[in-house]
Amino acid sequence: MEATGRTALHVCCVLFFLTEASCEFIHIPSLVHHGIEGKPLLLSVETRFPLDDAEIQGTWSHTRPSGSRTTLVTFTKEATITHMMYRDHLRFEKPNVSLTIQKLGQDDEGDYHLSLNIEFHNKTGVVIKEERTVRVTVDVPVSSPVIEKNPTYAVVEDKANVTLTCSTQRGTRVVFQWLRDNIPLGPSDRYHFSQDNATLLISPVRKEDKGTYHCVASNPVSPGRHSRSLELNVYYGPYNLEVNSDQGLRTGEVFTINPGQLVFFECQADSNPPNSYVWISKSRNSTKVINEGPRLEVLSYRLAQAEEYLCRAFNNVTEKQDEAQFTLVVASLGTGKEKHTQEGSSVSPLAAITVCSLFIIGCMLLFFLRRTCHPKRVLMGIYNRPLSEQKRPHRSGHEDATEDFGIYEFVSIPGKMESAQVSCRSLAHLESVQDMHTTIYDVIRHVPETPSHSLLK
Repeated sequence: MEATGRTALHVCCVLFFLTEASCEFIHIPSLVHHGIEGKPLLLSVETRFPLDDAEIQGTWSHTRPSGSRTTLVTFTKEATITHMMYRDHLRFEKPNVSLTIQKLGQDDEGDYHLSLNIEFHNKTGVVIKEERTVRVTVDVPVSSPVIEKNPTYAVVEDKANVTLTCSTQRGTRVVFQWLRDNIPLGPSDRYHFSQDNATLLISPVRKEDKGTYHCVASNPVSPGRHSRSLELNVYYGPYNLEVNSDQGLRTGEVFTINPGQLVFFECQADSNPPNSYVWISKSRNSTKVINEGPRLEVLSYRLAQAEEYLCRAFNNVTEKQDEAQFTLVVASLGTGKEKHTQEGSSVSPLAAITVCSLFIIGCMLLFFLRRTCHPKRVLMGIYNRPLSEQKRPHRSGHEDATEDFGIYEFVSIPGKMESAQVSCRSLAHLESVQDMHTTIYDVIRHVPETPSHSLLK
């Protein structure tokens, strides 16, 4: 290690003599120190040569902001002489020539100057001079800031000014920053700051100044400390007055509604405090107040023709007002309204439900008709009857009435001849009169004869 140090020393010396350039034999990590009042502070110095190979002599001096200069320490490798006034206040660190201030005070601010003479043993008579200056500031940490507002009450836009003041109980060299809704504020035509940013003047106050304000206080030894929030309430408006309705069809300032339709209108505007609203009907160069409040109800059947309405909003604090006028027309919207309200829907839900219901009812009627009326089945049953049954001899109807007991159906057979009335029992003779077309219209109910005559009754 010692050989390496000597090699570096020889190189520096050679460069010094050949180029007349200075080689850095000492190094101070920081040339500016922000000290905290009441805390110690080390002014560190690193030597970049072996102290055993050289003789050193130097001094530490202090220059105050006022310009007065005091020698604090004079030292060599063997001895140290400290100014009598600073014996308990300073500590000299040997052998690296660093200086420690035991307890910082406001008087310790200023520039600390190190002057060091170096003479190497193998270069007797050659003295190398090194000088460095370190700036020291002493600050008090910042306490939490507090905001005050003047005036303390809510203000009216364009009629008042507001002054916000940020202050701290402790802290030196405090820097203030203002924020509204967590957005930093800077100077503008209406925002005016004091030299240290401790005061913000808003002149005049506008709607956009309404919000939550903070101030941030900081100094070199304290991070930014936020104040509590402060709400600035500004009375303004009315702005952006609009009349809207979810019913009917709107085209610009004209509302079209169907006959018999009940329509509601809403009048809204941006205002603080909330507006008072008045609805006015205009017809034939005359006006009439018809309602108060933000909502208006209109019955279309009471309108004989197009009528003009007006919504007036008034802010009682700012004493400002705004108006919105529109025309109400009663007309059948038809498909045009459906296109606007249903956005391209071709069939309304009610029509679809009606069609489906009619289809189901028709299917049910057809099903019951098929269950009750079977003409084809009756004819097929007659023609497909066995030949023996068709040629059965005719009986009076009382011989074996039990065979004919039942319910018969009507069958209509169109023909060339006029319709003839025959009984259902004569259908057995259809084989002999196959070319003759008849109409069976009678229902014969055969009841078997029994000893009990009460059943026939």
